[in-house]
Amino acid sequence: MNETITGAEALMRALRDEGVTTIFGYPGGAIMPVYDALYDYTYGDNPVFKHILVRHEQAAAHAAEGYARVSGEVGVCLVTSGPGATNTLSGVADAMMDSTPIVVIAGQVGVGALGTDAFQEVDLVGVAQPISKWSYQIRRPEDVAWAVSRAFFIARSGRPGPVVLDFPKNAQVCTTQWETKHVDFIRSYVPYPKPSEQSIRMAADIINNAKKPLALVGQGVELGNAQNELIEMLEKADIPAGRTLLGLSALPSDHPLNVGMLGMHGNLAPNVKEQECDVIIAIGMRFSDRVTGRTDTYAKQAKVIHLDIDKSEIDKNVKTDVAVIGDCKTTLPAITRLLRKANHSEWRASFLPLDEQERQRVIEPAIHPSQGPLLMGEVVNAVAEATKGEAVLVTDVGQNQMFACRYFKYRQKRSVVSSGGLGTMGFGLPAAIGATFGAPHRTICLFTGDGGMQMSLQELGTIMEQRSPVKMVLLNNNFLGNVRQWQDMFFERRKSFTRMLNPKYGLICQAYHIGYRLVTDRADLNKAIQEMLSTEGPFLMECAILEEDNVMPMTPPGKSVDEMMLGIDD
Repeated sequence: MNETITGAEALMRALRDEGVTTIFGYPGGAIMPVYDALYDYTYGDNPVFKHILVRHEQAAAHAAEGYARVSGEVGVCLVTSGPGATNTLSGVADAMMDSTPIVVIAGQVGVGALGTDAFQEVDLVGVAQPISKWSYQIRRPEDVAWAVSRAFFIARSGRPGPVVLDFPKNAQVCTTQWETKHVDFIRSYVPYPKPSEQSIRMAADIINNAKKPLALVGQGVELGNAQNELIEMLEKADIPAGRTLLGLSALPSDHPLNVGMLGMHGNLAPNVKEQECDVIIAIGMRFSDRVTGRTDTYAKQAKVIHLDIDKSEIDKNVKTDVAVIGDCKTTLPAITRLLRKANHSEWRASFLPLDEQERQRVIEPAIHPSQGPLLMGEVVNAVAEATKGEAVLVTDVGQNQMFACRYFKYRQKRSVVSSGGLGTMGFGLPAAIGATFGAPHRTICLFTGDGGMQMSLQELGTIMEQRSPVKMVLLNNNFLGNVRQWQDMFFERRKSFTRMLNPKYGLICQAYHIGYRLVTDRADLNKAIQEMLSTEGPFLMECAILEEDNVMPMTPPGKSVDEMMLGIDD
């Protein structure tokens, strides 16, 4: 005989059945029955879940993202109705843009009060629908198990993404007969399309006849756990590979076929060579405007092969000659089997003069300055050397993000957590908290600016309570640096509301019982890094950065991808 339980209890059991171990959340009136049920699953000698009490609901969503990105599992956050739910929506939109699997469960007023403008009522399903993979309102307790199983299936399968479940209070408190549900099929939803054998043969044929092939590696390789399959293809066909910002750790930094980062602030060589190659093999990337520059001039000389699990990305931004639709875990080895062993040493050698040009004009001055204030590049490089490529990089958004992604080093997969498509300031700190729970045995290094830090500063309270061992590197230049750089370059140096008045972060860390060190002299930098990395628990290293430090190279807006500026006055 089935057991009679409340909808709130059914939610707990359904989450347990999905293998959930960690929940990021913030309680409130409309979700209180669920939190009451949660009590029995988190307190006691053998807790099923670990609940992380954040200090703001947006942080719950970003923490769930950070957890998901490093673990490969679905991140979960639990919030109340109204502002509690709407506060998560930046995180939902961020997860949608970056294909991050999270499930947001929000309380809601009872079904009988819907549409009456009841206290803290909002049409969450309607608001979330355009920015989520699926949004659904659970109106009856008997639908809880099915809805949760379906939500997790949708969030984690195919191209991952966020799912929002709206949970009215009556469905939480009313009872139902408990029955486990398992959803692994939805009519008309094909998360793993079967690749076309013809397209695989066509792609292999084009690659076999290429003289100057170039691979563009995106986060889809990481999401598909196809890092080994990628390397096998690249090495067999001797193909140089550029990586998108979110695809940086899909290929180790020191791999000989890695030719650097693509995009507006990427490396010079892969950006220039996109305009010279005869074949582009785009793997799990979406041809973002930050990668392509002007699409009307982008890679017109090249045949384009696009491997992606999401058919909607094909021909969306760049016209494709051959589309290989499917999971790259399957499509990459299928193509590799048909490839001939190749040698493109002359083509690869043509990247080297551009690498040297960038090294002399940009990289060396950025990471090994001889005098003056600290620079962002040298701080990132010093932390990268100290962590030997083994740490997880988490960034906020802005110059800190670009410098960190350019100069950090990666040896392991799932080592980059950054807000790519939405560019959400304030993302870094809560995402880093989530990453410490998703990868508890790895060092989590957060790089943030003073602007982004103050957008989620309250989460130092979460760090204090959890003793979450985030190694925070605050690159403080007293500016909204990225906007300031654009103002200097394109708005006649009219710095309109970009200078920041900062608090004394040392006193704030003291209040939160978090280790702290201020670095103003580069002679103290390495010692401070060692103190940060050797300190058990959280630590904030604040670095006083040259106020007008600029991230270069840069493809200016409206320019072709190869029209990169190596200096601000180019």
